[in-house]
Amino acid sequence: MTLPRQRGLTEQAADAAIDSACRLLRLPSIRNEFSDIADRAMKDQMTYRGFLAELLMTECDDRSRRRSERRIKAAGFPREKSLRAFDFDANPNIDAATIHTLAS
Repeated sequence: MTLPRQRGLTEQAADAAIDSACRLLRLPSIRNEFSDIADRAMKDQMTYRGFLAELLMTECDDRSRRRSERRIKAAGFPREKSLRAFDFDANPNIDAATIHTLAS
């Protein structure tokens, strides 16, 4: 199926076409964030390439985040644990600065 292309679309028609294409191509992050990124790009006078890069990086970052969430869920851990939630006061022998340095 090919979509008819027109030049000089209205803003509303362009937004509808973007939404439709993102659904077809399964790009949920671009679909959700497009308007905000487009407004910011216009304000910051980004080039077309800069704008496209920003859109694609948003999609890649969100996919990576969702992939990590799926893997954690699939692993079936009893509860989520992270260094952010670790209580360093419970054991004064553990140096928080060293742990954070090693984590990074």
